[in-house]
Amino acid sequence: MESTVGKREVARKEKKGLQISDILLIGILLAAGAVLKFFVGTIINIGMKPNFIIAMYCLIILLVKPGIIEAAIIGILAGAICQFFPGQPYINFVSELAGAVAMCLLIRIPLEKIKLPLKTVACTFLSTLVSGFSFIGVMYFLYYARPNMLIAAPTPLAIFLAIIFGTAAINAVIVQVLYIPLKLVLKKE
Repeated sequence: MESTVGKREVARKEKKGLQISDILLIGILLAAGAVLKFFVGTIINIGMKPNFIIAMYCLIILLVKPGIIEAAIIGILAGAICQFFPGQPYINFVSELAGAVAMCLLIRIPLEKIKLPLKTVACTFLSTLVSGFSFIGVMYFLYYARPNMLIAAPTPLAIFLAIIFGTAAINAVIVQVLYIPLKLVLKKE
């Protein structure tokens, strides 16, 4: 008598889109980034401070691992939140979109030889640079790209570069410090 019992296979559903818990995490971390940007910005006013909104969307993308379109939406949401803070209006929509998409693409690069903490730091640093250079590029294009304005732009580019690189370094540290504990608490892969 032959056994008719076969192997049972469990079909796994592929994750399509963001889950409710991912959307809640996005909202909570972007709100936390906005609150931190507001309060730290008023306490620390030395010209060099972290951009907590960029740090939070980098952290979100590391934890949630969204698709490119979802990362773009996260970037646009971050840009919308930036509209509530002083600065150049509307430019953050472009810069945060570019930074979020860059982060999404960077975390997909297979870097087996690089340990995870270094990859986290490198991806956040580079994404912040993309966001910062996008911001400066759009701003210079909109305000200073006239032939008579190229000679005397009001703020030297070197000052912006120092701010962008300093912010990128601070954001990379913030994301690295928060990533591993949040990953463990949220039980993310």
